[in-house]
Amino acid sequence: MAKASEAKGKTRIQMEKTEKILAAALDVFSTYGFRGSTIDQVAQQAGLSKPNLFYYYDSKDAIHAELIERLLYVWLDPLHQLNPEGEPIEEICAYVRRKLEMARDYPRESRLFANEILQGAPRIKSLIAGPLKSLVDEKTVVIQGWMDAGKIAETDPYHLLFSIWSTTQHYADFDSQVQTLLPADKSKDRFKEAASYLDRMFRKSLAAE
Repeated sequence: MAKASEAKGKTRIQMEKTEKILAAALDVFSTYGFRGSTIDQVAQQAGLSKPNLFYYYDSKDAIHAELIERLLYVWLDPLHQLNPEGEPIEEICAYVRRKLEMARDYPRESRLFANEILQGAPRIKSLIAGPLKSLVDEKTVVIQGWMDAGKIAETDPYHLLFSIWSTTQHYADFDSQVQTLLPADKSKDRFKEAASYLDRMFRKSLAAE
């Protein structure tokens, strides 16, 4: 357990140091993955000595756990906003836009999550099987209801969500490839153009016949 999480009434300086450590750890973990990262790397990135870092967190696992816990709340929010009472295609396309905006604004967090999943999710299985699964199950029921009512085309609601995740998070996890492969005049506006492309694609695939 992170010492910083146990502390009550932290001072401003302690809060600043905690945030500095977490920001440094996000850089390190998103670049090297959990297994490839060390406490020394995090301390160096944060500009702290290792003993100073250990005053706030007692292990690499504790730092990583707090990062993942914070990430989960951010990651689930776009799906939480899917409104069962809204117009189905508009709601789904708005969700696609929110996920793409996250890829643009939180690339390190996306890579941190992807690295963990690629390793078999050993440190976040309980989070995936708990809060994430509960939310996905809830929203797939909503999507299936829209299909049953003939408001959107028939498809598998789970794989629809997986498709949205893969097409949007690609622009964070593989951004260096995207920038390299796109013509120079398209690379700068890649997220804007991706938003237009994905919006057209999902609208076309979801339109009820």
